Amino acid sequence: QVQLVESGGGLVQAGGSLRLSCAASGRTFSRYAMGWFRQAPGKEREFVAGISWSGGNTDYADSVKGRFTLSRDNIKNTVYLQMNSLKPEDTAVYYCAADIHPSAFPPLSHVEYDYWGQGTQVTVSS
Repeated sequence: QVQLVESGGGLVQAGGSLRLSCAASGRTFSRYAMGWFRQAPGKEREFVAGISWSGGNTDYADSVKGRFTLSRDNIKNTVYLQMNSLKPEDTAVYYCAADIHPSAFPPLSHVEYDYWGQGTQVTVSS
């Protein structure tokens, strides 16, 4: 069983920054690929960013490339999503997810992730 707890969401003005954190339980965190997804009201859940178990491979949605950076600390069992130059269209609930099946690249589809956090709200005002 893996538990994921997100934090760091909030209200920010357009152009501002936030850093989301996702703390994971379990001794094998370093083996998991991790991902962030988001879901806005009335929209489907969409991939935001993913990172491989080693941190050596990352992938980003086109809409956030150059603005968001995903990193991980396998000692602290935590992943971080640094979000800069935020836009109103980034407003959504952000979810952290873990893929416990070893792979060199983080999955892009939500169906490949095994565990999910409860989500944290990010609201960007114009």
